[in-house]
Amino acid sequence: MRNLRLPLAIASLFVATIPVLPASSAYASDHLDTPTVAADPRADIGDIYAWTSVDGHHLNLVMTIVGHSFSDAIGYTFHVDSGKVFGTTSRTTDVTCRFSASYTADCTVADEHATGMVDAADGFASPGGRLRVSAGRRDDPFFNNVKGSRSAFDVAAHALERGTPVDADGFPRFDAATVASIRKEWRQTDGDPGRNFLAGWTPACIVVTVDLGLVNGGGPLLAVWGETASPHGRIDRAGRPLTGNALLSPLDETKGDRLKERYNRAEPARAAQFIGDIQRTLGLYDGYDGVRGNQWLADTHAVPGMRYHRLATLLADDRLWVNSASAKCTQLFAVELAQLSGRGDLATDCGGRTPNYDASNIYRSLLAAGDLDSIDDGVHHDDRTHSTTRFPFLAAAANISPAYTAPAAASSAAAGYHE
Repeated sequence: MRNLRLPLAIASLFVATIPVLPASSAYASDHLDTPTVAADPRADIGDIYAWTSVDGHHLNLVMTIVGHSFSDAIGYTFHVDSGKVFGTTSRTTDVTCRFSASYTADCTVADEHATGMVDAADGFASPGGRLRVSAGRRDDPFFNNVKGSRSAFDVAAHALERGTPVDADGFPRFDAATVASIRKEWRQTDGDPGRNFLAGWTPACIVVTVDLGLVNGGGPLLAVWGETASPHGRIDRAGRPLTGNALLSPLDETKGDRLKERYNRAEPARAAQFIGDIQRTLGLYDGYDGVRGNQWLADTHAVPGMRYHRLATLLADDRLWVNSASAKCTQLFAVELAQLSGRGDLATDCGGRTPNYDASNIYRSLLAAGDLDSIDDGVHHDDRTHSTTRFPFLAAAANISPAYTAPAAASSAAAGYHE
């Protein structure tokens, strides 16, 4: 790849924050992000959700799988790290599900063991009743305006190509007209009001509700992340929405593939190696509203190149934080905001991520403006109704094929993904 002028290089970072749609059909917040994952979408985690039950006794977990089906060669695992102090965990409990050619699912956590049929209407539970599972295709709850986001990024990229100045931290000084155009494009879909790109999308989903006593042995603060793995090692991992795809964006596709492959294979404990790459992309996000340094946790007094270090460090440790001492769940990043920004109103919120959080807008608003609602993609709820209290939580998907394909059908399943 030839050397590029700085504005063009940074423009490529803007464009890279959302994968090219026609070729890879980007449907969820972590998806088809590396050649390894794209080779078998049954190993591709779309999103992870985690929140506490209203009775305060259970942790609810959801993993969506992009490839519409499960593989008998892959283990699907929720890692639940627990601790007493935010940012530090001392114990890990795994909830792992495996699938067989006999169309059954087998899930375990600690001494609880649940076995049942994929696509069973009411799911299945362990004999002791402390683990309940549903596996099958459901409606995808991650609502977002992908086309509007791409149009907004295109406006930013074109401005950078025209010579918008960029400082040492990667912050672009967009003029007022460019900022207004970015906001306008973000709210629209092809010139019309914003539409949910995932409407009707029905990935394979693993839904779990587990007794808190099985997963909070280290303390009430839980940090959740998911992975898929074969006997050869980890294939994909995901925690918070958007982090893996939106922030790991080096300057060319080859480097990007290498970085994301390394990211997928690195557990959160090895997060420090990604801080520098994330910092550079955070500078770009800070420019979306035209105000330098108002990004959440930005340090305007830091030495050049370190303005976004604090947030980059937090996001590199890509886990969903849940306060399991609370049964009230209303806000994405609630635990982090309470701990790092003194938000006393969120101190008793479980945080995590429910199927109904406006994750895309909240995430990008924090990155662009340091608040929860400045970035608006025009889509604020899903097309279907999802529950946070009624198992299996996600809306049912009608008129679909089963959520299992045998190994011989892997290639056709992957091909069918490109809709």
